[in-house]
Amino acid sequence: MTEMHPQNQRLSIKLLRWVILTALIAGGVLSIGQISLDAFRAMDELDTQATQILDVVKDPATQAVYSLDPELAKQVVEGLFQQREIRYAGIGHPDETLLAEKVRDLRKAPFRWLTDPIFGKEKQFKVQLIKDEGEQVYYGDLVITIDTAYKSKLFLDRSVIVFASGLLRAAILAAILFLVYHYLLTRPLSNIIQSLLRVNPSEPSRQTIPAPKNHENDELGVWVSTANDLLEEISDNQQKRRAAEARVLKLSQYDPLTGLPNRLMFRNHLQSSLEDARRAGHKVAVLCCGIDDFKSINSQFNYTVGDKLLQAFAERLSNNNGALHTASRLGGDQFSLIQYNIHNAYNVAELAEKLLNRLNEPFLIDDLSINLYTTIGITIFPDDGETADDLLQKSEQTMTLAKTVSRNQFQFYVASVDSEMRERKQMEKDLHQALLNNEFHIVFQPQIDYKNHTIIGAEVLLRWVHPTRGFIPPDIFIPIAEDNGSIVGIGNWVLDQACKQAAIWQKKGHCIKLAINLSAVQLRDTTIDKHIKDTLAKHHIEPQYLEVEITETGVMEDVSKAISTLNSIKDHGVSTAIDDFGTGYSSLSYLKKLPIDKVKIDKQFVHDLLIDEDDTSIVNAVIQLSKSLHLKVIAEGVETEEQEAYLVSRGCDMGQGYFYSRPVPADEFLTYLLAYDKKNTEKNV
Repeated sequence: MTEMHPQNQRLSIKLLRWVILTALIAGGVLSIGQISLDAFRAMDELDTQATQILDVVKDPATQAVYSLDPELAKQVVEGLFQQREIRYAGIGHPDETLLAEKVRDLRKAPFRWLTDPIFGKEKQFKVQLIKDEGEQVYYGDLVITIDTAYKSKLFLDRSVIVFASGLLRAAILAAILFLVYHYLLTRPLSNIIQSLLRVNPSEPSRQTIPAPKNHENDELGVWVSTANDLLEEISDNQQKRRAAEARVLKLSQYDPLTGLPNRLMFRNHLQSSLEDARRAGHKVAVLCCGIDDFKSINSQFNYTVGDKLLQAFAERLSNNNGALHTASRLGGDQFSLIQYNIHNAYNVAELAEKLLNRLNEPFLIDDLSINLYTTIGITIFPDDGETADDLLQKSEQTMTLAKTVSRNQFQFYVASVDSEMRERKQMEKDLHQALLNNEFHIVFQPQIDYKNHTIIGAEVLLRWVHPTRGFIPPDIFIPIAEDNGSIVGIGNWVLDQACKQAAIWQKKGHCIKLAINLSAVQLRDTTIDKHIKDTLAKHHIEPQYLEVEITETGVMEDVSKAISTLNSIKDHGVSTAIDDFGTGYSSLSYLKKLPIDKVKIDKQFVHDLLIDEDDTSIVNAVIQLSKSLHLKVIAEGVETEEQEAYLVSRGCDMGQGYFYSRPVPADEFLTYLLAYDKKNTEKNV
């Protein structure tokens, strides 16, 4: 708060000094002026006095000169010297000896140094002595000299009184002006200042400034009113600024959609927690939660539902009964949590399992019941890292890698994660060179028609033999190719090679329908239908000998776009099938909308057919649904005769699997085809 000014710096003291000084100067100047006028009056009085004296003795002096009477002249002179101011008196003709004269010394006075320059030391006066004898006759002069000291003394006395009274009047007027000014201005200003000093700078509007009494409507009152309005505006601006700062702070530290701390705030909080844990010797776990296949939710519903689902997910993630802390949204569909004071990995695993069960419960969004599945990557301090960045990065890597293996699970970070990530990056580089280096080849797995037990087609499968790594399974490199976009070039190569091989077989009299897989990335390519048409024309293959297989998840990313692309492909005469049916999200509601000819039962349901009641029920439901929609059904992964018999009994149209043949190169497939046809012919005979 501002301190009061020192006593000598106050406005009232300054005002008093200046008023008094100005008044005294003005009084002194006016007094000096008045004294100057008095000096002129004094000189006039001196002249008048001399004239009067001369008038009184003129006649006797004239008679003395006329009659040449020295005694009379002497009496006149002595009479003049009765006036103390007379210093010299003389009567006589100037050319003759004076009849009488007398002189005395000048009066000695200490003030003569001041008055002599004004009045002179003495003043001489003369009058001619004339006798009227019919005509005027000049007889001589009467001369007197007056000592100015006496008149100067009177002048000085009057001047002192004038000057002192002038200064006194000026001082009294200055005091009156000061009191009036103090009462009307400085005292109200001091009260205003005291009120201002009591104003709280952080909340200026809570303490208003009272208007000085009797000044409500003058300039001071207007000033106080304006100041109060200004304080109110300042308070409003402060509140707005604080609100804006709070919003900016929240935007910089919190996720605007879910209200959870963002990555930056989470990272800072985690680093602080790690420092506390390091001092206390405790362990801390970092859990990175990623929603599995969240893109299909946005595609299946809309982004509004997706946003509400993320908000509900965040709320459920935060309400964990205090077992986990500091839930945050890292970005997109990734969230993170911290678990303090853990003893071992079993504690984290138990909580992660409970968290997964809680997150797997259906979410009710706009009267829709939606299931989400989550994968969690876990790192532990200090075992897996010493810094917040290290632990967070490794937990995200663990979660990402866990999704490539299986979903809806939790996985701990292990030391091999870094090497796996580097290997993945290297594999991405190798994929770009694989086509140029002729490292890919295709194999064929036959598809059997259960109605007449003939080979009606084959699925074309891609294989990659790396020059140093050897055989790399498709479920390893295909997701990587889809992520970096190289799957488009690889898929086009598979299509070209399949059509090229089909043309070779047709020239030999074997018209085999080939099924190729179309990834979700290829399905989004706006030129895929034209490329299929051009490739068929290039190898002179009729479109009925080609079938494209798409996965449920590929369709669900953008249903309307998928329907449009599939319609364009079917317009060219190419048949379509949906692969891995039963593993996606809400596929049944979209199945009748998709322009497909065939449904392919996923091998994971066929594998435990007749063993697992749920899988058996799913297979039966898929076959019945497909039949009701007039779609062909093919089961993949058939490995036993019992599985085949059950599928045939339930009305399945076709089968594919190791029970018939593993995927083989083109020459081996042709050998198998000829042997199967021969065997089937002999059986019929």
